[in-house]
Amino acid sequence: MKFPKVYSLQDIANLLQCEFVGDASFPIYGMNEIHVVESGDIVFVDHPKYYDKALDSAATVVLINKKVDCPEGKALLISDDPFRDFNTLTRHFKPFQYANVSISASAKVGAGTIIQPNSFIGNHVVIGENCLIHSNVSIYDHTVIGNNVIIHAGTILGADAFYYKKRAEGYDQLLSGGRVVIKDNVGIGALCTIDKGVTGDTIIGEGTKIDNQVHIGHDTVIGKKCLIASQTGIAGCVIIEDEVTIWGQVGTTSGITIGANAVILGQTGVTKSVEGGKSYFGTPIEESREKLKQLANIKKIPEILKKLK
Repeated sequence: MKFPKVYSLQDIANLLQCEFVGDASFPIYGMNEIHVVESGDIVFVDHPKYYDKALDSAATVVLINKKVDCPEGKALLISDDPFRDFNTLTRHFKPFQYANVSISASAKVGAGTIIQPNSFIGNHVVIGENCLIHSNVSIYDHTVIGNNVIIHAGTILGADAFYYKKRAEGYDQLLSGGRVVIKDNVGIGALCTIDKGVTGDTIIGEGTKIDNQVHIGHDTVIGKKCLIASQTGIAGCVIIEDEVTIWGQVGTTSGITIGANAVILGQTGVTKSVEGGKSYFGTPIEESREKLKQLANIKKIPEILKKLK
């Protein structure tokens, strides 16, 4: 998430009412999670296990809960609760805006686009030309949709990330200030849910087709011309490269990559990153030929045991 203007380290420290380490005029351009940070961004860390990863990342400002040696060319914001203060920044720079109309006045809708009854188009949404938005679709704030996109009834674009911190009193949600970006010629089935990024974008690549009842988690990036069949659940921060085929009832863990032209057979649990150009099946996931051989051998066990008696 980029800020609307450049802020100084002192500005952000004042907003959070926290100490800082570094030049007070140190420039800050935005904030992001660890996997998408760029130079000029703030990243947060609240566990010693991840201090080095945050300090060595591309982020130039680290929101941290302990004073540590500050790497050259970087700055620190010292907070007793970085998770809470990251949410404070999200609330400040991307506050929730209510709407009392079906299509927000700040939304931009391209020529030839049809929006069927009972759909909601949120604040600052951009929809391209010649799209078809069927009834009862909800498109949350800041979503960007390209040209020639079809979205079927009941789909929701831009819901919050499923991202929580466990505290003594219950679960504390990390607020989502990112977007959903749908490229040209995408088809999205009925009753799909695509969560927005926490600070970055959840992206569906050009020409990808998504069946009914598919869930796509926050900050996931799906490439061009992929096919994703119904009842598939894709976790957050997944990278799916171009022309991947995912059949029905597949589930993935977070933070993995599925290589280009891979085929994931139905009811597979994608528990790790997999290379492109191959077919996979099963839980834990393996190349489909190997997995099917194993299943065939398992069927032979009773016969083998009978011979051993």
